[in-house]
Amino acid sequence: MISKFKKVLVLAPHTDDGELGAGGTIAKLIENNANVYYAAFSTAEESVPKGMPKNILKTEVKAAVKQLGIKEENLLIFNYKVRKLNYRRQEILEDLINIRKDINPELILMPSLNDIHQDHLTIAQEGLRAFKTKTILGYELIWNNLSFNTTSFVKLKKEHIEKKYRALQNYKSQKDREYMSKEFIFALAKTRGVQIGTKYAESFEVIRFVM
Repeated sequence: MISKFKKVLVLAPHTDDGELGAGGTIAKLIENNANVYYAAFSTAEESVPKGMPKNILKTEVKAAVKQLGIKEENLLIFNYKVRKLNYRRQEILEDLINIRKDINPELILMPSLNDIHQDHLTIAQEGLRAFKTKTILGYELIWNNLSFNTTSFVKLKKEHIEKKYRALQNYKSQKDREYMSKEFIFALAKTRGVQIGTKYAESFEVIRFVM
């Protein structure tokens, strides 16, 4: 089913969110010749570890999405301040509507509507407004999900999870985060795989499904 989508948009509140939530699925989509676009709304300059360049996450996301196979011209980076996206809702909605007009994607991958991080929830809510006529799947970031409805799954192979892990390794500024570890990434993929009787998977909430 996932292979039927040939134009896909990933919405990432911060650089790395899209890879963490859907990196394996992105790799599979590209393997199936989908044209994947990635929009990151904050490079979190205010939260960069001390001693690192303020723009390091912009450099890192470029390397990460390239690793997954996303074309350079398909990466859109905005410069909203981290943890302040909820104060810029209208501007973000207008950005999303412009993306919709320019790209007209068939499938949107974005944070869950049950994500409690204020930036993630803002992108999810405005994403739903902008793309309400499209198929929308919410990806999980379990450290921010108060609850998560595992209503759809994408079957993945080991190489898809390996590619996800390698992409995330480009985020040197985030390497100490527990959810960046190989053990965690593979454990979650295996857990979701067990739920549907396959080796590996990623799970998504069905927010909108257009048949």
